Parts: sequence; structure tokens; C-alpha cells
Amino acid sequence: MEIKVANIDLCKLTSNGVGSIPSYAVSAVLNSVAPVVPSEATLGRHLARRLVQIGATDVFSVPGDFNLTLLDRLIAEPGLNLIGTCNELNAGYAADGFARRRGVGACVVTFTVGGLSVINAIAGAYSENLPVICIVGGPNSNDYGTNRILHHTIGLPDFSQELRCFQTVTCFQAVVNNLEDAHELIDTAISTALKESKPVYISISCNLPAIPHPSFSRQPVPFCLSPKLSNQMGLEAAVEAAAKFLNKAVKPVMVAGPKLRVAKASDAFVELADASGYAVAVMPSAKGLAPEDHPRFIGTYWGAVSSPFCAEIVVSADAYIFAGPIFNDYSSVGYSLLLKKENMIMVQPERVVIGNGPAFGCIMMKDFLRALAKKLKCNTTAYENYHRIYIPEGLPPQCEPQEPLRVNVLFKHIQAMLSVDTAVIAETGDSWFNCQKLKLPRGCGFEFQMQYGSIGWSVGATLGYAQAAKDKRVIACIGDGSFQVTAQDVSTMLRCGQNSIIFLINNGGYTIEVEIHDGPYNVIKNWNYTSLVDAIDNGEGKCWTTKVRYEDELVEAIKTVRGPKKDTLCFIEVIVHKDDTSKELLEWGSRVAAANSRPPNPQ
Repeated sequence: MEIKVANIDLCKLTSNGVGSIPSYAVSAVLNSVAPVVPSEATLGRHLARRLVQIGATDVFSVPGDFNLTLLDRLIAEPGLNLIGTCNELNAGYAADGFARRRGVGACVVTFTVGGLSVINAIAGAYSENLPVICIVGGPNSNDYGTNRILHHTIGLPDFSQELRCFQTVTCFQAVVNNLEDAHELIDTAISTALKESKPVYISISCNLPAIPHPSFSRQPVPFCLSPKLSNQMGLEAAVEAAAKFLNKAVKPVMVAGPKLRVAKASDAFVELADASGYAVAVMPSAKGLAPEDHPRFIGTYWGAVSSPFCAEIVVSADAYIFAGPIFNDYSSVGYSLLLKKENMIMVQPERVVIGNGPAFGCIMMKDFLRALAKKLKCNTTAYENYHRIYIPEGLPPQCEPQEPLRVNVLFKHIQAMLSVDTAVIAETGDSWFNCQKLKLPRGCGFEFQMQYGSIGWSVGATLGYAQAAKDKRVIACIGDGSFQVTAQDVSTMLRCGQNSIIFLINNGGYTIEVEIHDGPYNVIKNWNYTSLVDAIDNGEGKCWTTKVRYEDELVEAIKTVRGPKKDTLCFIEVIVHKDDTSKELLEWGSRVAAANSRPPNPQ
């Protein structure tokens, strides 16, 4: 993420490696930092300016009596757009989606009842390494240190419950109940979020945002964050050891992992792929972080549910370099991967491990990948093997007239909708697996939440991502069970004038849970989803809905959303059979179920 303020590119200012600003730039910055009118020298205005500076220009909020004065100050900031959501959970999900596109997001809620509602979304952002600024309107500063009991609490004179809950899902917590240190606490919190690429928590006493204070008497000086640097000797040693390891391999491969994002190393990964000649795969949670139109791209490596012929090439390789992987029970398909540690180079954002050792610390991933690209011999053996065994998949056959629509036919048509001007949001569930099979054109966005896997995430994330990506039309694939969790904020999408396309896949239940462990609790009450969304729109004409059961109806719906309704929020309810699932989900579900049901180890 590049932070540009006062026509000065802060990333370039720190490119000398020491994080200092040249003297001419210091003068330019300070000359632009004009005094503030005394009545406007407030904490709330400073926070608003900081959010605009770092790129969090859209802030998602839910009002409550402890944050109302702060919201007044945020609304007054010309460069900031305050977006009210229907609940705190979706405000957090929206900040998550916004951060995926812009590099940072922000939400504002009220004390405890709001904070503990948004915390699930903040935990998800933490798991995905997203810098989200979670701001809470806190108690009046005079109440701290007293024995008073406040509303919105559990009835004890203890205001720290919310703080203690946030300590495990944020990298920094600031409780601002004194104007003397407010400037320092706010700036430290925001800069820590940017440096660590994790959420932070800021609580601001409800009586402070509008009070002038001398520490806010000048426009805030732009942040200049020192870049993280590699240990040069360690970098050289790691590159030498990795090059020796890989250059003696017969059929090495490369696999992209989800931490490419936090390491900002996607371009460096492509440089290594171009130079090495290796076959290139992605882990499922890294889809969209490496270009799928690369000439040696072989698909998604996901163990037993990998893209056709991809797993065979990765597993049979005698060396594989994983850039930013996360191996959990979901990504490893119930711990069933057949990888050998001694054949692996694991590159994490600041660490490299080669085989069973050695390990090298204080090494930035992008530095390592770029330096390694200059040391490797070109070796295309693995890709040539893939090319020899690969048999192109046939397209799903066209449905017969009045034949119920199949999910694989739906995604055949979604594939044809993708371009550089679109982005895909995939909800937890079978959409994970169906969207993995989409071939992304260069520049097409793709997001899903695999590590945390919070059902309902996609509604808020679609809201936030679409607000951040004005140049793209978002295509969201959401199951009916997930939609029921967070449906309300379709309302906010309409208020914001968004033109996203939501495919609501109605199969009558929690299909992903069915394939792990079935039971009556996985069946949900069916809604008339199109009528619900029409009711939310309330006749304002900003929304178009339809229900499709057959392929010809789907084709007509897609023509409409791409034609006369291209500037409108479009909601397409797709009716499919309850057992119409991807073969990958069937395999994955059985393996995850086996991992979940392992008996206790003998005592």
C-alpha cells in the first residue's frame, strides 16, 4: 500500500532503507502542515485526518450513545465517508473487505455491546493479516477509577472486559481517556497496524472527541514508516543455500501461499517464476495472489481436492518452494497432504527454512525471492511433465429445456462473466470449491476467508470491497445458509449505490456442514430471498432481483445484469438441488470429518 499525502510519496521517501525523510521533503511536509483553527484542534478531527491519510477513506459504523460525538467529527472531515451498517459484525466484515483492496480499513462501534459484537470480524481480519482500525466509543473519562456501574456492561464496575477480549485479536490496544496522551496513543495504534498488518483497538472516551487541545493545533504530519529490512548476511546465506538445494533438483515446483499478501511479495514471486522455469501452483487461500495466466501455471494445490493433475506434479516433485503457506486442517484436507518436509523450502514473510534445516531469520520474503531468481538455473521439467499428462476438462453439458439447473453449469456461466473489471467474493461453503475452479483473467480480483472461515463473512466483505474498488464490479457467490446470517447489509449496498452481482445459491441448508457431519440442524427455513431483497430496496429502483431454476433463465438473467442493469445492484437467486455439490467438497468433507472424529490418544 502506498500512502500519499501532500503530493509526497511516503513509500519513495523511505526507499533509502533507513526510513528517514530527506531534508527537502521535511521542509515540504512541514510547510504543508498549517495551523488548525483553535476550535477545530480536536481529538476527533485528528483521528479523522489520520484515517484519510492512510487510505481508510470509508469508515463503517454503527451509532451508539458512547460514539455519537466522535461520529460527528468523522462526518465533518471532507475526505472521509462515514457508512452506517445494519450491525457491528457487518461493519467489521466491511472493514475487512475494504482493507483487502485498499490495504487498510476502519470501523467505529460503541462500548462493549458494540465492541463484543464486532470482535468476531476483527478476529477474522487478524487471521488474514489485515490492518483494520477498530475504534470504540468508550465511557466518559470521569468514570474511570470510580466504582460506578455503567449500561452496556455486564453489571460490574470493571471497564476492562472489552479491552481484555480485544487483546488476543489485535496487535495493539489504546485506551484514550486523557487528552494529554491521546495524540501519541492514536498515532502509535495506527502506525502499529500498518507495520504489523494486523488489526488494532482504539477506545476513545465519549466526552473527548470535540474538546480542543494544543497537541492537535497543527495538521497531522504524514506518517513515514521505516521499512523492514533483511539482514544482508543472512539473506546472502539463505539464497546460496536455497539455490544449491534447488539447482540439484530434477523437477522442482513453486507454490504460492496466502502470506504473499502481507509480505507484499506477489511481484517478486512472479519474478522467480519467470526466471526459474518451474511449474507454478497456488494454495487455495492464495488464489488471486499469483497470475493464473502465467505460462506455467498448473492450478490450485489442495491435496486430494487439487486442480486436475496439479497434486500429482507437486507431490512427485523432488523440491518445492512454498512462499507464505498456512498449513491448517482445512488447507491440508484433514492433515492428508503427502508433502515431504525434507523436499521443502518454506519462505515466510520474515523467515526461510530449507528442508529439515538450516533456518534463516530476519529475511524479507520479497528480498529473498528476487535474489533467488538471479541464482537459479532454468528448469522446466515439472511443467513439461504436467503438460504431458494434462487432459483438458470438458465443459459441463448444456442443460436440457426444463432440466433443473446444476451448480457446475452455473459456474460455467460465471466464468464467462470474469474480466479485469470484475472481482469475485466466495463465501465459506461449496462456493470455496466452485470458485477455486474459476480461471481468473489477469487483474480480476478474488477474495475469500479460508483461515477463519466465518459463515456470513461475504455480505459485509462484498460491501467493503465494492466500496474500495470503484473500478470493479463485484460478483459474490453466497449460499443460502450464509446469507441468512448477515443479509441485512444488502441495505447498505443499496444506500451506497453499489452495482455488485450477488448469486444466492439456494440449496436448502448448510451444505458444507452436511458433508462433514449431517444432521437435522443443517436444514434451514427457506426464505423467499428475492422478495426479501425487494422489500429491503423498498421500491427505490436501485435493485433488480430474479429467481432462476433453469439454464435458459440464467442466461437471460446474466444478459440483463450485464446490459440494462449494469449500473444496478443485481440479486439472482439460483435454485439447485440440496445434494448438488462439487466433487471436491465431497472428498474434502469426508477427510475433514475423519480428522475431526479422531479418538483421544490413549492415556
